[in-house]
Amino acid sequence: MDKIQNIALSALKKLPLDLNRKGNNMWLSNGMYLVRCLICLWAVPAIFGAELASGPFVAKPYLQLGRMPADPTYMDVVWHSADAEAVWTVETRSPGGAWSKGVNPTYRRIGVPTIEPHRVYRAEVKHLAPGKTFEYRVLRDGQPLFSSTGTARKAAGQPYRLGIFGDIAADKDPQKKVAYQLSKAKPDAVMVMGDIVYSRGRITEYRHHFFDCYNGEVASPETGAPLTRSILFIGAPGNHDTATTDLEKFPDAQAYFYYWSQPLNGPTIAPAGANAAKITGPPANIQALKDSAGEQFPRMANFSFDYGNAHWTILDSNPFVDWSDVELREWLKNDLASAKDATWRFIGFHHPGFNSAIKHQEEKQMRKVADLFEEYKVDVVFSGHVHNYQRSFPVKWETKTSMWTLDKKFDGASQTRPNGVIYIVTGAGGAGVYNPEQQDYPDTWSKFTDKFVSKVNSFSQVDVDGRRFEFRQISDTGTVVDHFVITK
Repeated sequence: MDKIQNIALSALKKLPLDLNRKGNNMWLSNGMYLVRCLICLWAVPAIFGAELASGPFVAKPYLQLGRMPADPTYMDVVWHSADAEAVWTVETRSPGGAWSKGVNPTYRRIGVPTIEPHRVYRAEVKHLAPGKTFEYRVLRDGQPLFSSTGTARKAAGQPYRLGIFGDIAADKDPQKKVAYQLSKAKPDAVMVMGDIVYSRGRITEYRHHFFDCYNGEVASPETGAPLTRSILFIGAPGNHDTATTDLEKFPDAQAYFYYWSQPLNGPTIAPAGANAAKITGPPANIQALKDSAGEQFPRMANFSFDYGNAHWTILDSNPFVDWSDVELREWLKNDLASAKDATWRFIGFHHPGFNSAIKHQEEKQMRKVADLFEEYKVDVVFSGHVHNYQRSFPVKWETKTSMWTLDKKFDGASQTRPNGVIYIVTGAGGAGVYNPEQQDYPDTWSKFTDKFVSKVNSFSQVDVDGRRFEFRQISDTGTVVDHFVITK
């Protein structure tokens, strides 16, 4: 009750009453009854979720990859609404053209303890022109309620720009500054390398830390930017997203599996089997997770897709996943082998296999698949987890001996063809930075590290045009702190 009272009293102090004037203790004595009545009327709905149902949306529409990993003419529009019957539709058009009704949306009911039941709607948008701008609007019972523009996924012959970062929605000022700089970069798509929301991957954290920043109404360094309504966001799971498994203490955890719509072409993993997080708590809470997430839990933690002329493979790098497992390795082999016609091969996951920061130095489990990255000619591996920016020399890793070979001739300027895999840590997307003291002391870096920037928050900007890959790391003030080029 103390939390509720504090919230209510904070709101009351904003009323046009001088309740704080010295000697005016009305609100502490005879007025307490009035205060408590106001608490009941205002604060309780705020705590239990009704404050987010302002207007027709619990979360306003945002763009998602959806179920078709290789089709650039397809995308999902996702939104959250109250758990009430309504006829929802989505219409699209080319800018200035006639509206065309799409496929009727489907929904999943999210019914977990402590959270007001709500619905996550998913509308498949098809027949888009690859790389072209489109307009869409969401209607309820025939009335338009929301409209925005989007850009269809790029096809193989089109240039594109990606924004890439991890460790983002911590409800801190740098998060909003990075989001604003990202909006100025105008990426075609954004990849999030895990730790999407802090600190438990909960529904409440998505509402207050993620959607407010990345799908607000105004772009500014103080608020973030309206990104997700117009730009495709793709997310990999991090430890703060899916490693909270106690559904008794945190029944609204595992929200990654509720709110993202991504391909289900990863390896089959049983919810209670090997390579899945061990969920605990009351049976009713566990069943609520399964019912609310459906087929997405836990399969959506690993998937692959094509964007432009690149093949992306997203992996769950949490320690409960054993990437020495034969079945997982076989799936990864087959996935990378299927990408033989792609110009570029990129990998994304949360925990870096090659990290020079003092923080998280011991977590190297993803080196188990470094041999496959080299065998199938992966170009760049992106990760987060460590809250700074690091770039390796091109690395060849020998699993049996734990030895590496480095290509130090590659400089990304005059020598642009690396002999090995480049590992990028881009975990400075919004949370506090790690080990700023190391930036100016290269002797503290591992030998495989070429660049180390830990004093500023930042994101990665990748421009791909045919066989040219250009990379920039951009700080929360817009400064370029690293730049290199790869050519083929």
